Amino acid sequence: MSGLIEFFADPGNWSGSTGIPVRIGYHLLNSLIALGLALAIAVPLGIYVGHTGRGEAVVAGMANALRALPTLGLLIVVVMLAAPLFSSSLVFTAPAILVLVLLAIPSILTGTSTGIQTADRSAVDAATGLGYTPMQVLTRVQLPCALPLMISGVRGAMLQIVSTATVAAYVSLNGLGRYIIDGRANNDFGQMAAGAALVAVVALVLELGFLLAGRLTISPGLRRSERRLKVTAGAAPAT
Repeated sequence: MSGLIEFFADPGNWSGSTGIPVRIGYHLLNSLIALGLALAIAVPLGIYVGHTGRGEAVVAGMANALRALPTLGLLIVVVMLAAPLFSSSLVFTAPAILVLVLLAIPSILTGTSTGIQTADRSAVDAATGLGYTPMQVLTRVQLPCALPLMISGVRGAMLQIVSTATVAAYVSLNGLGRYIIDGRANNDFGQMAAGAALVAVVALVLELGFLLAGRLTISPGLRRSERRLKVTAGAAPAT
């Protein structure tokens, strides 16, 4: 504990290219880039699968396969294979971000497709009966109903990215993971504990941010429906 306090009390750890603010900035930048790429891939695919029902088994199998991949092994393999394709400044960063994208896709993909598939059937039928086109049903009914699960999937993906970006410091990705890797190399347990604490704080702040985003974007009616379902499930008698 004393080493942890000494690390945070040292002014030198709060300035320069290896200071805490810069490391947090790199960690967030790499995480947001990976999340943006994962969203660009997984959301359209999840919407297509959820709306049409086509390729559901393939997507589910792919998502499960990506979840089962060992993080550290995947990082090392991708860096070894992809490093020759990039210039020296991106030789570690680009492959590591690619791994973050791969690990984030399953949560977003599953949340999007499941959210659309489980949209209130009566609302979908009513919209169809009113003459809505399939695209209007998707954008005006299914996507708003799917928003809670979509946000939940993105939140899970973001936390996966933040934690994996810490491990990615093993292949020289800049960020908070450097404190853990460098601290282990120098037997500086205070630095290692500080790195772990900073990652936990960043993850907690992001979690709270997603909870706030959900409250601001999800319809109050949907939130009330979710609460009623939870209460009903909790009150159901055991069988």
